[in-house]
Order: sequence, then C-alpha cells, then structure tokens
Amino acid sequence: MKKKPQPANTDEADLNRLGRLAEYNHKRRFDVTPEPAGTVRKTKKKVLEFVVQKHRASRLHYDFRLEHDGVMLSWAVPKGPSLDPSTKRLAMETEDHPIEYNQFEGVIPEGEYGAGTVMIWDYGTWEPEVEDVDRALEKGDLKFTLRGQKLTGSWVLVRTRPRQWLLIKHRDPSASSLDITAEEPCSAVSRRTLATIARSAGASAKQLAQAEEADRSSAAPAGTAD
Repeated sequence: MKKKPQPANTDEADLNRLGRLAEYNHKRRFDVTPEPAGTVRKTKKKVLEFVVQKHRASRLHYDFRLEHDGVMLSWAVPKGPSLDPSTKRLAMETEDHPIEYNQFEGVIPEGEYGAGTVMIWDYGTWEPEVEDVDRALEKGDLKFTLRGQKLTGSWVLVRTRPRQWLLIKHRDPSASSLDITAEEPCSAVSRRTLATIARSAGASAKQLAQAEEADRSSAAPAGTAD
C-alpha cells in the first residue's frame, strides 16, 4: 500500500493542519496563554459575527474582527473606530483569529505575544454590502453593515498599501460626532474597565498599571457626556 507523502517540514505540516490559523497558532504558547487555540470553522452561517476588542498590549489599540470563511479577519485600529465619516482611522491588517477568540476577555501573560489586558469592547453581527467578500478584499474596498451594541450602520475598509487599511464610517443615520471610544469605554459584555479585568485575571503589577493608565486615557473627561 502506497504511503501518503509527508510534509517536508514542521511548518508545512502545521500549515496543512491549521490552514489560515497557522500564523495565529505559531505565535502563541497555549500552555501559558489563556487565549483559545481554535480551528477553522468551515460551516455556512446566515449570521456572521463581529467583535471589537480593546487591547492594552505594548500600547492601547482596538482589534476589529469580521467573521469570514471560518475565521475572524483582523485589523488593529490604534485610535479605535470613529462614528464621524470625516475621520479615517488607520487599521493594520493582522493574522486571522479563531471564531472562539470572540469570547476572550482577560489577560495575556507577560512574555507572551500580545501580552496585556483584552476587553470585549463591542460585539454583534455584520453583513457585507458586496456580493463577493473575497473579491472586495482582493480589490481593497470592503463595504459592510454592523449591528453591534455600540457600532451600527454602514462602514468601509479601504486598503491604502499592503496590510494597511482605513476604517471609515459611511454617512447614514448612525453617523455622529460623538467620540464613541471615550463615551463608551467599558466592556459590552461584562461592563468592566480594563483595570477591573486585569485585576480579576491576576495581571502583573506592571500590566495592572498599564490597564489603569489606558482607562484614564480613553475615558471622556468629566462633564463632557450628554
């Protein structure tokens, strides 16, 4: 009986086994980090998930993720989403994440990739405004509708150079000049701050201090809320 040819090396074997999540899994030690390993989910779903995770790693940013083809397409948005159509937010494309990551709120230990506190800042469902998502991604112009707790309405991701995109709110009834990241700084799931998440997850003193600083810097100044 003829044996199946074996992959030439471990990287190739992992790529065959993990597919689009190979890069995600290579960057993490799952016996150390509480993040989920996850697998690619090749199932047809009528409702697609999206999540925005507020992440105090080396610096504060917002991880914007859209479910597509069994994984979460991911972009790091340094300043977070803006409801103002005149504001274009830089969004750096990162590795695909497992759908299980949408439930992750906690602390990545020091010394691990992305070490720091992670909050589920917003979540919900999304719907493409294009017929072919893969073609739109290839073209670098993905239009979509969000139905979240904080982010709603029509949006677009526009690629400006390799792995570099802009996240822009379209002009519609949900557009606003409100600084949504400042006015709604807490978790959409647990209503906790970054510091509270860090403290309950047993973060290091350094990580707790970073989370507290991020809470102060991202919250609206007293007396500015409507």
